[in-house]
Amino acid sequence: DVQLLASGGGLVQAGGSLRLSCAVSGLSFDDYAIGWFRQGPGLEREGISCVSNHDKFTFIAQSVKGRFSISSDNAQNTVYLIMTNLRPEDTGVYYCAAGAFAKSTGWNNVKDLESAYDYWGQGTLVTVSS
Repeated sequence: DVQLLASGGGLVQAGGSLRLSCAVSGLSFDDYAIGWFRQGPGLEREGISCVSNHDKFTFIAQSVKGRFSISSDNAQNTVYLIMTNLRPEDTGVYYCAAGAFAKSTGWNNVKDLESAYDYWGQGTLVTVSS
């Protein structure tokens, strides 16, 4: 079975940092891109980051560029979302997901689309206080 387990969320003050982890099992990092989405209170879910080990591409949304980064540890089958200089508007539930477009030449068109992802983790809550 495919499982994605997101962890690392919590309460942090504005300006602080968190590292979210997405532990993946049951699928190959070579075939799947791993993405991070978030959903703030009253907001739609937003794709904010993605990594593909096959083609070595990464994506960071403009809303978090310069503050968030993504990395993967193939040996641990884990993808990390490193969040720095957090703001209250970063508050929300963060989800990781796996999409079978890692080898697609059109990955840039789907990297932040929920419909492109086949498997989802349960989400981890991030709360940033002002």
